Amino acid sequence: MQVSLENTGSLERRMTVSLPAERLAGVVGQRLQEIGRTARLKGFRPGRIPPKVIEQRYGPQVREEALGELIRQSFDEAVRQEKILPAGNPEIVPADTGKDEIRYTATFEVVPEFGPIDVGLLQFERVTAEVAESDIDAMLETLRQQRQTWNPVTRPAQPGDLVRLSIVATAASGERLPAEGEEHGATVIGSNAMPAQIEAGLVGAVAGDTRDLDVEFPADWRVPALAGMTAKVSVSVSNVAESHVPEIDEAFIKSFGVRSGKEEVFRREVRANLERELRGSLMNRLRAEVAQKLVAAYARVELPPRLVQAEARNLALSTAENARQQGMQDVTESPEPFMNAARQRVAAGLLVGEIARQNSLSLDPARVRETMQLIASTYEDPSQVIELYRNDPNLMRNLQNRVMEEQVIDWIAERANATEQHMSFADVMRPAA
Repeated sequence: MQVSLENTGSLERRMTVSLPAERLAGVVGQRLQEIGRTARLKGFRPGRIPPKVIEQRYGPQVREEALGELIRQSFDEAVRQEKILPAGNPEIVPADTGKDEIRYTATFEVVPEFGPIDVGLLQFERVTAEVAESDIDAMLETLRQQRQTWNPVTRPAQPGDLVRLSIVATAASGERLPAEGEEHGATVIGSNAMPAQIEAGLVGAVAGDTRDLDVEFPADWRVPALAGMTAKVSVSVSNVAESHVPEIDEAFIKSFGVRSGKEEVFRREVRANLERELRGSLMNRLRAEVAQKLVAAYARVELPPRLVQAEARNLALSTAENARQQGMQDVTESPEPFMNAARQRVAAGLLVGEIARQNSLSLDPARVRETMQLIASTYEDPSQVIELYRNDPNLMRNLQNRVMEEQVIDWIAERANATEQHMSFADVMRPAA
């Protein structure tokens, strides 16, 4: 294999690789022989298909797949030979497959020179927390509320009741909203889902009642014509229902898949789930804290521009897709608003990788298995999920990258100048404002 390397930019390289054509021919010939032993074609007995027929039927596809693998393998060999560290995937110019050689050109960016990284100089705060019995009680109450049912009543409505109603509003301008018919909805009295005057006006109402109210609508009300306005509102009650929250009994516990129906077993499972969520949140906090300090310490280091652009595009596409799923229209996919976040993520990823390289940190297979089992435990059939990971190279590679990053973050935290801040489970899990 012959390799020539040239600098086309401060962080961009162009590499030309030449391979003997016989390397490809040998792989293709071997694979076609294997196919010939097992292939089934109409008119031929298995194992008796002429090589020319196998070549005509499978040759182009096998050659294309083998060439792609050969290019990937030889590129990895070439960068090791030249002692360079690519940043991101290369752009490969289609190979020239001549009679005697295969030649291709790869253009790629390299990891910038960070120099020796002393993580002992980093100073940051490491959050710690634990799951208390009160956190388990709170989760059990949440589960009860999620399973609540509403039973119709004939008594007057009171706070906490669910009231189904229809509304007609008349704005100060005289405009009727809606223009025709009524707006139907429901609210729990005291939930503040509707303006305070409406919920207060529902207390004491029964099915069939109509109440005329003066209502001040908030500035962010969902109907623009009423937002921030005072209007006359006619509210008609169609149904009043009271809440029934189930007790934590055997039937309730079994409905969550706990076969024994015993509360102590249920509490153990709830604790395990909360502790898994807590570990994930603490790692995310630690990852963000370490990344922020690392990136700040190496802010002057030039980053691979194409890698940053690619990360910004990924962030833009992901954000746009999430917005569409929430029903938003005219969503932009421009990467420009995400460039700063992309630089932060690229810098953090490169620095974490460089720390692993400089300190010869390697992936811990036991930690990969533990993480995979932890993920699988959240599904109904964990063994099926584990099998899926083992049979999908992309899934497994993503898992390994995640575990390796967590190993490096933990390694940094153990050696950096970190102070601990203890927080409650609820504070750790509370979404950021």
